[in-house]
Amino acid sequence: MKLENLKPAAGATKNSKRVGRGEGSGKGGTATRGTKGAQARAGYSHKIGFEGGQMPIQRRIPKGGFKNPTRVEYKAVNVAAIAALAEKFGKNEINTEDIKLAGLAAKNELVKVLGNGEISAAIQVTADAFSKSAVAKIEAAGGKATVIE
Repeated sequence: MKLENLKPAAGATKNSKRVGRGEGSGKGGTATRGTKGAQARAGYSHKIGFEGGQMPIQRRIPKGGFKNPTRVEYKAVNVAAIAALAEKFGKNEINTEDIKLAGLAAKNELVKVLGNGEISAAIQVTADAFSKSAVAKIEAAGGKATVIE
């Protein structure tokens, strides 16, 4: 095999459609654009979603859903992660700054402690919110759960 003998596989290449090159080509005259109208003209471009004057789908379908403007969204941090943090930092008091410093929440996120996992050390935890199971586990281990007001 030599480089000068290489060819694409049969049927892999096609000649481009040469339009507007005379009547004998079969694609002269209107150059396969049909007759008249904006789409037959040079420079035509349609708006996104335009359906030829028919009411477009995004306007036919009704709006749905509801976005609660007063919703408070929390970043969930489990009791197991709090226990691991306390062990890592060697502290018995963990607050939201420690949680954010460890990368478990972004700097402007509210933190809610959830009760997934186990905690054995007595840790004082300060966060924006707690689940009932998280409070039960922290207090069962001899710690204290404090909510930031």
